[in-house]
Amino acid sequence: MSSPSLPSVRLPLRPSPPPTATPLSRRGPVLRSLTPSSPALALLKPLVSAAPASSSYRSALLLHRRRRHALPEAAEGVTTTPVLIHKVTKEYQEWDSLTAKLAGGANVPFLLLQLPQIILNSRNLLAGNKSALFAVPWLGMLTGLLGNLSLVSYFAKKRENEAVIVQTLGTISTYVVIVQLAMAESMPMPQFVATSAVVAAGLILNLLNYLGWLPATLWQLWEDFMTVGGLAVLPQVMWSTFVPFIPNSILPGIICGSLAVAAVVMARLGKLSEGGTKFVGSLSGWTATLLFMWMPVAQMWTNYLNPSNIEGLSAFSMLLGMIGNGLMIPRAVFIRDLMWFTGSIWASILQGWGNLACMYCCNSISREFFFATTFGLFIWLGFTFCRDTGAYGNSSPMTSLKELIFGK
Repeated sequence: MSSPSLPSVRLPLRPSPPPTATPLSRRGPVLRSLTPSSPALALLKPLVSAAPASSSYRSALLLHRRRRHALPEAAEGVTTTPVLIHKVTKEYQEWDSLTAKLAGGANVPFLLLQLPQIILNSRNLLAGNKSALFAVPWLGMLTGLLGNLSLVSYFAKKRENEAVIVQTLGTISTYVVIVQLAMAESMPMPQFVATSAVVAAGLILNLLNYLGWLPATLWQLWEDFMTVGGLAVLPQVMWSTFVPFIPNSILPGIICGSLAVAAVVMARLGKLSEGGTKFVGSLSGWTATLLFMWMPVAQMWTNYLNPSNIEGLSAFSMLLGMIGNGLMIPRAVFIRDLMWFTGSIWASILQGWGNLACMYCCNSISREFFFATTFGLFIWLGFTFCRDTGAYGNSSPMTSLKELIFGK
């Protein structure tokens, strides 16, 4: 899952240097100065449109490479800024392709996870048993929907096509459940109409922005709206989890929403520093991730208060959630996206494996099932970091982990 970014562009990688040139390494020496006639400078320039297709390799995420390898903002002109280049190897390209396919494959377990609920709701509606749908909390479904919608915008800006599809399908499938709840009169009609308008606007704006047909000003307004909405919803959901141990109140949402409005207005008026403006811009993705991260916390809190509820949990559903999020971990590691990695590994370990651990402690699942799942999860994480280490030419998996966390 189931996320603060800069505008992304697609830059083709450089062709392999000629045999007479000295290969540039990611850890090689820094180019101290470059002149217009320098052969090294020619290697740093993007390929022109007339270059043969076989001489370039287009990655799915090029903003990451610009940030990580300090590529210049434009390829024209002379620069004296030190430039570090990562040597693209066949193993690197294969890992890039594999992680993209794995992220796209996460659609299968996530669809299987939501489909049974949709079918069950449909049967109850056809049988006239509307009261059965009141067991599905519409506020929780709305929280997940807003999280999906925010992450669609986040991944669309980064041109992560597979992740965009995952989050879009998550948005649509969750909205289908919300429609069913509205038909059963479980969800109030004013909230349903507002939700429908936000979902329609969000999907249309994201599509237009992805195609490059949306004015920058309109996209900025949408991002600001999602930032304010996320910061208002997140603390309110966190507060509501612990009711009735704490007073029922809407003050957390109002206070944090007001602070979010103030922060966005100050950022747009130029009253914040460059770092402050970037921080405000990253809030929508992080709040969406935190919304997903809070869902297993709420579930485990419920399990703690009412252990008998564990019998109603489906081990298969928990396993599907763990697999879906686990399939996205390699891509998050490869592109060095800390937010995506944090949300995915949190959901895999806490929402999937953590709830399975609770079920095992309460004797709801067998020992063989739990230990097999545990072994599979740790093998998968080990495979991810070992393969990433080889693709980047690092000395150890810890180096890849440090690069992921600290961006170096």
